[in-house]
This record gives sequence, C-alpha cells and structure tokens, in this order.
Amino acid sequence: MLMKKLASLRCASLICRHSSHLATQHYDVIVVGGGHAGTEAAAAAARLGAETLLVTQKISTIGALSCNPSLGGVGKGHLVKEVDALDGLCGRAGDWAGIHFSILNKRKGPAVWGPRAQLDRQRYREFIQTELLNTPKLTLLEGAVDELLVTEASTEGPGHHKVTGIRLANGIHPFSASSVVLTTGTFLSGSLFVGCTTSPGGRIGDAPSASGLSHTLKDILGLKMGRLRTGTPPRIIKDSVDFSQANYHPPDSQPRPFSFLNLQTHCKPEEQLPCYLTYTTPGVEQVVHDSLHLNCHIQQDTKGPRYCPSIESRVLRFPGRSHQVWLEPEGLSSDLVYPQGLSMTMPPDMQLRLIREIPALHRAQIHTPGYGVQYDFVCPTQLSPSLQVKSTQGLFLAGQINGTTGYEEAAAQGLWAGVNAARSALSKPPVVLSRTESYIGVLIDDLVSRGVTEPYRMFTSRAEFRTSLRPDNADLRLTLKGFEEVGCVSLRRYKEAVRARDHLQDGLAALEDLSLSSHSWRHKLPNINMSQNKSTVMTGIEILQYSEVSYEMLCSVFPQHLSLYIEFSQRIKIEAVYRPHCDEQRKEIERIQKEESMVLSPDIDYLSLPVSLSQEVREILDRIRPSTLGAASRLQGVTPAAIVHLLNYENHLTK
Repeated sequence: MLMKKLASLRCASLICRHSSHLATQHYDVIVVGGGHAGTEAAAAAARLGAETLLVTQKISTIGALSCNPSLGGVGKGHLVKEVDALDGLCGRAGDWAGIHFSILNKRKGPAVWGPRAQLDRQRYREFIQTELLNTPKLTLLEGAVDELLVTEASTEGPGHHKVTGIRLANGIHPFSASSVVLTTGTFLSGSLFVGCTTSPGGRIGDAPSASGLSHTLKDILGLKMGRLRTGTPPRIIKDSVDFSQANYHPPDSQPRPFSFLNLQTHCKPEEQLPCYLTYTTPGVEQVVHDSLHLNCHIQQDTKGPRYCPSIESRVLRFPGRSHQVWLEPEGLSSDLVYPQGLSMTMPPDMQLRLIREIPALHRAQIHTPGYGVQYDFVCPTQLSPSLQVKSTQGLFLAGQINGTTGYEEAAAQGLWAGVNAARSALSKPPVVLSRTESYIGVLIDDLVSRGVTEPYRMFTSRAEFRTSLRPDNADLRLTLKGFEEVGCVSLRRYKEAVRARDHLQDGLAALEDLSLSSHSWRHKLPNINMSQNKSTVMTGIEILQYSEVSYEMLCSVFPQHLSLYIEFSQRIKIEAVYRPHCDEQRKEIERIQKEESMVLSPDIDYLSLPVSLSQEVREILDRIRPSTLGAASRLQGVTPAAIVHLLNYENHLTK
C-alpha cells in the first residue's frame, strides 16, 4: 500500500510541475520549504480547511533528515509529543520510522524524561510524503521561490507591508495567497564549507534559496537579519567500523510510541538496532590543530550551535578532554553510520585522518564528508506570538529562519505558523500558546521576546513549570484546545483525548476514595517503605506517591475499584506523584496568565509614554514591542518597577 501511494506521489510531482491551472490559482496559504517546519505548516493549514500550496525545490526530499537520523530527546521529546497532540506529523512519522527507541533522563522524574528514537531515513521521508499526498486541500509544487509579492499594508491591520503571494525563479505567472509561510531552513542565502572550499547551497546536493528572497526580506520589507552556521559529520561506511572497540548501547526492550494515537511502534522490539559509544583521543585534538589553517568555516565569527558544536569547536574550547562520539544506525538496511559528535568542516583527507584516531574507527571509510553551512536568519523579535511578521501582513516565519536549530523546534514552529496563517486567511483571529501551557509556548515566547544570539535549542530548563508540562500529559494540555479553539485536531484524536482525560480523572477519583489508616496500608502493602511511627489516614493517591508503589500493586489489592483504569496505570502514577507540585505552581501560573491576558497596544509610543521609565527601558520596549505585559516582564533590562508602571498605565486607560 505504501509503495502504491509513493508511486502516486511521483506522478503528483510531475502534475504539479506541468499543470497550467496552477498558474492562475489563488491559495489561502502558500508554504515555502519542505523540511520539518514546512511540512508541519502545510499539513496544519490544510487541516484547518485552508487551500494550501507547498512549494519546495525537490519534492523527492520532502521530509528528509538533513543531519542526524533521530527524533526527540530531553526537551525536544516534549516538543514532539506536543506537536503530535495538535495532530502534527512528526510523532507518528517517528513511530513508523524508529529503529531504536529509548527514554533519556530515566533516572530523573517523568517531567524531564526525554522520549527519543533513532530513525530509518528512508522510512521517515516516505511517511511524511505519503501523509502530505493524502492530505485534502494540499497541493505540492516543485520550484524555487525567487521573491515575495509585496504591496502596501491594508488599513484594517498593523504593519507597513502586505505579502500577497510568491513568484518562482523561472519567472512564470505568480501565485497569489492570503498568507505565506517561509520555512527556508539553512537554504536562505546558504553557503556550504568544506576546508577552504565554499559553494552555494543549504544542503549538500541542493541549491540555496534564490537570492531574491533574501533581497525581499532585507531590502523591501526592511527586516533585521543575521547570519548563523551549523554543520554535519561525515557519514561512515558501516562495514569499516570496528564495533568491538566501542561500548554497546541497546534500545529499550519495550519501545514507547511518540504518538498518543499509537499503542506500539512499527518496528518490533526485537528488530531494533543498537547504538555504540566511543570517545575521541589526543590524536583527534592534534588533527584539529594541524588543519586549522585549512578550515575557513571554523575561523569565521558567525555563531554556531552551542549545544551541538563541531569537533573543532569542542577541542578548541575544551582542550585536553575526551569527547563522546555516538555511532548511530541510519536505517534497517542502510550501510552507513552517523557519528554523532563529529561534525566537522576540515578538508576530506583531514577528516579521514581524524576519525581514524578513534579506536573504533581506526580503519573507517568515509562515504560522504562532513561540511558546514552558513545561512541567513530573521531576528525573531520582529515576530508576534502567532509567528507573523509584525511589520508585514500575511507573512509568517518558522524554523531555522527564526534562529533555531533542530527538527523538533522547526516542526513546532511550523505547525503553529501554519495554524495562524490559515486562521488569518480564513478571517479568524490569531491564537497564542502560553509558556504556562506548553513547551511550544516557551519556545515561541523565548524567540519573540528575547531573540537569539546563537542557534536556539529547547531544554527542559527553559520552562518554568516543568512539573505541569510533561510529555505524558501533552494531549490533556493541547488536544482539547486544538479541537475546540484552534481547529487543527481531528475528531478521532479529540475523542481519544477525551477518553484518556475521563479515565484519568475517574482513576484518580477512585484512588482518592480509598482512604485507610497507615496501619491498614502497611498490612495490605507489607513492602512499602512507610515509617512505623506514621499513624494518619491516607488516600490511595498519597500511597501511590511512594516510589516503590505502582498502580498495578494497588489494583491487585483493590481490583473492584481500580481494574477499570489499568490501561492508564503509568499515567495515573505520574499524575499522583506530581499532584502536590502542580498544586503549588497553580497560583504562579494564574499570575502569569493574568499578565499574558493584558495586551499591550502595538501603537504605544514608548519613547514619549507619560510614565516613569528609564531611557534604556523605553528603547528596549520600543525595539521589541512586546504583545503582552507578561512578554514585557521577560525582556532583559526591563525592571519589575517598569512593569508596575506599565500595569498602572494600562489600568488607567481601561477605566
């Protein structure tokens, strides 16, 4: 069935390239780019009912994993679960393509667990392409976008400009749209670096975005832009690796799906592949120093990713240390290995010399050399929380064009930009996710409120309310809202989320009704680590908060009360453990939500506002123009006293 669908996709690409009816068609939403942000944006816009066009340079590379063959991790796994809860693609694609599933951070609490999977590159790409092909109201078009069509802004909304469509590089008739979403990734004026050789491109084998696109953003729309860099390691031929000299790391014996709709993964537990861990040696450090004069990418001051640096950057920053290198499979039938931790841009002959300094790679052969990429990005403080450019009506940005790094960060932005682009095109108000309700909200708020000085990556430490924003409850937090308020969630997923919510509530209520003395609990659960001096009445929820007590144990003692909810046993356990912490956080969440609900007018003249604000604070507010009081409070340099003055000013205006 899958191959039949993919054959249809190849036919569809030919139709898209040659159909004359596309030349005059108007779309509600046009998405530029077919990576993780673009695919989620296009699918989300179509789910909302918007006629959507996805334009990409190569239809065959839609959904490609440009760098590492993995999904999720600490912080990133939260984003995957939240994208799935909003009916996005990447979670289900990960379940289909995963070949090594594991939960990172398992020694810590469930709030910071990191669901992660190694992926089969081909399977992942095929799943995404098949999903898009079968999405109603979505058309795929192969082509390079040369420029945005821009007119004066309408008087009905803020901004100086309005984007009305796109023009392709081949100069054919323009395509008009009510909303345009740019998800250009590393392709926006992208340059590839290997040694001191530079060539245009955003990924090896692919051309960069047309220069006219950067020109439109910078010179016509007047957006502030910057330059970032990233890189990727060489791909190594598997048969040339000596795995006996690396540490064996098996997957979890029972893979846990990313998607709330899936009970199991496509890959059977016994079919999963292992990963291997090895380390750099002093010889690696020597090769880095010997090749510095041949490495133009590392010599430049363009900012690279702090948390996924090249081996050159790691050696120069932390001399004398041994660094981890993970040897990861690229697919069930792939003959390549991905050496995570060895991103490099030195000449290919020096790359080979470097990897052979690692014992497990002493006879390794390189299939494709590593390389670096430099690309343009738009400073994200110029965006609203809906990911629309403040100064330009109808233009939305998502992914690495906003200064982020990572598939998961791109997918999350893409979904939300697609949602709001569709809502704008359909004359519906924008929707915003608060940082109190989702990691996606944290991500977007960090970008639009604080901006970036280096590629932004999601971590659990960025979220203030980690005990509430857990991977296990993403459906409860977002699916119901996605269906009832946003419109991006299917009825099937909504019903499943409602069923989960009801069972969790009923299961917790049943535990609450189990009220016994501590003596009785010790008698029924003799292995519980409860003090003999404890002599209070305790509920089932309080007992379940003991680390050694599982829901299954309680169910065996009280089957008539608890067996009905055994399907959700782990989730009930997690809810019980975190209930006290969530109760403590509720007041702080309510305070922040109150601040977030206080909207600051986009037309405020902060430089002459008749309140007591320092000149520095006025300039910060004027430059960033936060959309809410809560966003203003998180700006670096804006003092608590300034927030009080703004609050008093807004209260005075509303009287």
